[in-house]
Formats: sequence, C-alpha cells, structure tokens
Amino acid sequence: QVQLVESGGGLVQAGGSLRLSCAASGRTFSNYAMGWFRQAPGKEREFVAAISRIGVNTYYEDSVKGRFTVSRDNAKSTVYLQMNSLKPEDTAVYFCAAGPRADAHVLGYTYWGQGTQVTVSS
Repeated sequence: QVQLVESGGGLVQAGGSLRLSCAASGRTFSNYAMGWFRQAPGKEREFVAAISRIGVNTYYEDSVKGRFTVSRDNAKSTVYLQMNSLKPEDTAVYFCAAGPRADAHVLGYTYWGQGTQVTVSS
C-alpha cells in the first residue's frame, strides 16, 4: 500500500501561484510514477501532469503547459506541482496518484490521495 497526502491548496487570485505537495508513505516511492489530476464540480477527473519514477520525463495537459511544473524529491518521498499564472478555470480539487508508469489516464494509477482544494478568484 501507498498512502498519499496532498497539501498546499487554497484560495488565490487570478495570476497568482500555488505549490502543491503530495507526501507518500508505505512502499518505496521511487518505484512509482506520479500523476496529478483535478476535478471541478460536475466534471470528470482530468489529467494535469505526470512524472516518471526518477523524474526524467514529465508530461502535461495542454492547458497547463508553460504554467505548471511537476517535480519530485525521491529522498523526501514527495511530488510537487508548482502552479503559476493561475486562472479561474484551474479551480478544482487536485489529486495526486501513484502508478506503475506516467500515464494521462485515471485507470493508470493504483493509489490516490484525498485531494486538496484550489480556488482561483477572478
């Protein structure tokens, strides 16, 4: 089992920044690729970003490219999502997930955190 706990969400004005963290415990963190997803009210959970096991490869959903950066610190068993130039449409609950490979699909991940709310005001 892998336990994931997100933090760093909050309320920010449009154009602002937030840094989300996801701390993992349980099995060896570097054995897992990590993903970030988000879910807005009434919408399906959607892919945001993913990072490979040792952080060599990163992937982003088109609308966040150039604004969001995913990174990981395997020594701290933590993955991060730096979000800059935030827009109201980024408002959602953000989830981190762990799986065997970096994947843009929800079903590609085995373990999920509980999520952290990000609200961007206009």
